[in-house]
Amino acid sequence: MTLWAGRVGTGLAPEVWAFLRAQDDELLPYDVEGTLIHARRLEAAGFLTADELREVKERLAAITVDDIDDADEDVHSAIERLLGDVGRKIHAGRSRNDQVAAAFRLYVGAACAEADTALTGFVHAVLARAADEATTAMPGYTHLQRAQPVTLGHHLLAWVEMLERDRARFAFAAGQAAPSPLGAGALAGSTLPIPPPPNQLRNSIDAVADRDFALDYLYAAAVLFTHLSRVGEELVLWTTSEFGFARLPEEAATGSSIMPQKLNPDVAELARGKAGTAIGRLTGLLATVKSLALAYDRDLQEDKPPVFAARKDVAGALGALTVLVTGLAFDRERLTAASSDPLLRATDAAEALVAEGVPFRDAHEQVAAQVRAGTFEAPPAGNRLGDVTNAVAAAKERWS
Repeated sequence: MTLWAGRVGTGLAPEVWAFLRAQDDELLPYDVEGTLIHARRLEAAGFLTADELREVKERLAAITVDDIDDADEDVHSAIERLLGDVGRKIHAGRSRNDQVAAAFRLYVGAACAEADTALTGFVHAVLARAADEATTAMPGYTHLQRAQPVTLGHHLLAWVEMLERDRARFAFAAGQAAPSPLGAGALAGSTLPIPPPPNQLRNSIDAVADRDFALDYLYAAAVLFTHLSRVGEELVLWTTSEFGFARLPEEAATGSSIMPQKLNPDVAELARGKAGTAIGRLTGLLATVKSLALAYDRDLQEDKPPVFAARKDVAGALGALTVLVTGLAFDRERLTAASSDPLLRATDAAEALVAEGVPFRDAHEQVAAQVRAGTFEAPPAGNRLGDVTNAVAAAKERWS
């Protein structure tokens, strides 16, 4: 069914129907939630009886995705049809414009909460490995060249810092999705004396036009995947024979269809590859809302597919990477050997001269001359990283 059949005297051409019909089944539980909120408002205003509200609750609780029919234009029209006779009352004081915005905001809020749960699981897996490797020496890199010695635990904590900022971005997006557009109607509210919903948006035109909350979610997902792409790239490098810092767990790796000896880091590679897709989704929705006249336009039907897909990818990537990181076997001997080159402590030698009163530039030149001449001798190793074990414990406390 459609919610506008009373205006159009004939059915749509099959080609038009196929083009316009929304693929929004994922919104069903959130539209059910929004419809129940609206039904309570109608009952409070006297437009539904207590018995009718009870019927709405019972019918809404029984609706499943399997109940949506090909003849339903979208999930919103399916719900109204499935409510039966009382469904003919449920749209009073409501437009599909504020209905879809309300359901979509609830969806994005749930997607943000799901992302937080998945991030927490992945971070705890990383922190467990960082705790085990707090003192395991490894070379730190700049320009992908060995630079200074660090520890594997300290390096893994750098991943956690990125992910902690991602967590804050999803929390921000959830906060932006929280206000309710219900009561805005098509764009100008309703003359019916229906009480406003909790946390109602201030402006009815903005309420049905705004998709910033979806952009905020897609931005959080895009930045997350840029971070996961960096993590993925390091995992790819570390598990090569050339680096040899870690071995892949077989439960999170694939083989080759032709080379029997191969074990491939497909999880890390696909997480890296999905960064481009995530960036594309954000860019696509930005382009959709760019220059779009207020208030609602059918262009906004394109807001949901990228968000649906992003939610799936966020959960999938973080879940798979959790398995991968948990099962990695680090080669401590290889890591220690790679960090044992005395030249990695050249900066320490320069700083030791500074501590004796030598200007840093002079110290830099003296050590550089020793390196060129092949006479450089590394000073005793000092602690430049602080207490990594305590840093891991502090991170666990933040994520507990």
